[in-house]
Amino acid sequence: MFYVPVILGSVRRGRKSPIVARFVVERLRRSGKFEPELIDLAEYNLPIMEERMRVRDDPPATSVEMGAKLARAEAIVVVSPEYNSGYPGVLKNALDYFLPEYRRKPVGLVTVSGGGFGGVNALAQLRLVFLSIGAYPVPLGLPVSRVQDAFDENDNPKDLLLEKAAAAFTAELLWLTEAIAAKKLAET
Repeated sequence: MFYVPVILGSVRRGRKSPIVARFVVERLRRSGKFEPELIDLAEYNLPIMEERMRVRDDPPATSVEMGAKLARAEAIVVVSPEYNSGYPGVLKNALDYFLPEYRRKPVGLVTVSGGGFGGVNALAQLRLVFLSIGAYPVPLGLPVSRVQDAFDENDNPKDLLLEKAAAAFTAELLWLTEAIAAKKLAET
């Protein structure tokens, strides 16, 4: 099984992205191939980044904990809402703490919006960020539109298309994770 931290990239009050993050964690778990763990940035309370964690002699304890999980990860998933056509600053702050922890790892991107486009602007921006830090964003993202209407009172998706999209997303993440793991194994 592949260990996969799922970073919940919002701390906003009243946020809807935790529903989506829990949905993704459950779908990854159900695949039987992933060992997902939710990393909620609201629980980590990372201070504004002054220097990458590996350079500091006094890193915040929460960054040390998060860094260890990212370093151990064989793949990473980010769940991010789209705010004002971009992703939240708290997520950028959390991403900037680390660099080697992301290198050559597959990253699945899940975006969330209250509107009809599912956060595609945030999705595009996050792809660029992860490419620039040496990670491999999975080409197939999972945008969730109209999140306030997408799930029932038990946090189950109302639309079967979301289940199908999540299954395709999980399959693509697995394919890339297995390919990179095989390459790393061949190099040793």
